[in-house]
Amino acid sequence: MHNNSASEAYKAAGVDITAGYEAVKLMQKHIARTTIPGVVSGIGGFGGLFELDLSATPNPVLVSGTDGVGTKIVLAFLMNKHDTIGIDCVAMCANDVICCGGKPLFFLDYIGMGKNIPERVASIVNGVAEGCVQAGCALVGGECAEMPGVYHEDEYDLVGYCTGVVDKSRILDPGSIAAGDVIIALPSSGVHSNGFSLVRKVFNIDAKALATHYDELGGTLGETLLTPTKIYVKPILALLEQVQVKGISHITGGGFYENIPRALPDGLSAKIDQASLQIPAIFDLIARTGGVSERDMFNTFNMGVGMCVVVAPELADQAVATLRANGENAYIMGEVVAGDDGVIFA
Repeated sequence: MHNNSASEAYKAAGVDITAGYEAVKLMQKHIARTTIPGVVSGIGGFGGLFELDLSATPNPVLVSGTDGVGTKIVLAFLMNKHDTIGIDCVAMCANDVICCGGKPLFFLDYIGMGKNIPERVASIVNGVAEGCVQAGCALVGGECAEMPGVYHEDEYDLVGYCTGVVDKSRILDPGSIAAGDVIIALPSSGVHSNGFSLVRKVFNIDAKALATHYDELGGTLGETLLTPTKIYVKPILALLEQVQVKGISHITGGGFYENIPRALPDGLSAKIDQASLQIPAIFDLIARTGGVSERDMFNTFNMGVGMCVVVAPELADQAVATLRANGENAYIMGEVVAGDDGVIFA
């Protein structure tokens, strides 16, 4: 295939078609890891095919999410480490899809780059595939675009798109949330994929800064910051099967103040027990080094809570136990109260 497809003129302009074919060859083994029932087509066609099994979903509603990884990608460039940034990309999309109760089905990625280095592209896709495995969805397609003049040779951008399905009767209804309901925290793995423009400013990020070891972090700054975003799909789906969940918030850009109220109806707010929060050391280091106020920290970062769920008080213990049985060190971090304050710390 593609034996006769080559253009010396295009290559002289900075785009090597044959490098793209080599990248596809190298990434095939990673994509194969993500195959699940429903995958109809392999990569290489004009579209990815997925057959829906709706036997358990009488009123299917498709759920879609798309996102990138923001300026966290700059750390991958500086550290020349490209095999985890794809996990972040999947996480940012799949974690959003489950916020309404949807189950991720398939994923597509887009990589725009200054120069197609097949081994680097395969490393990126390896991370995307790992993210898909963690999310239980299939990588059914993608696009690599070599764009000299738009990106430098050592730069690229990564964007993902995820589609899931949920039965209409099981879409989470924020209108069911009431004062007295309990808010449960699911810990983050660190900074995840938001707030990195501030992080880069605080530490004046370069290769030297990333290689700096901090005892409180138990490693280098780069190792800590590049830790992939946690994917919550499987524990949340397990929870939804056993407990009636009223609302879910994915804590991304905007931190607590923006994201928790998105799952609450008008007239209700979240009262957070600040002493209960399990805040990783990286956030204290950011605040201390950059002189960042507590308000700005909670309005920018996840502060150790990657996702939170709202349940009735009588189901709180069961919800925590179910999440813990599925690998999440969940804990109660607050409650829903009357008022339009959004988020209140107590």
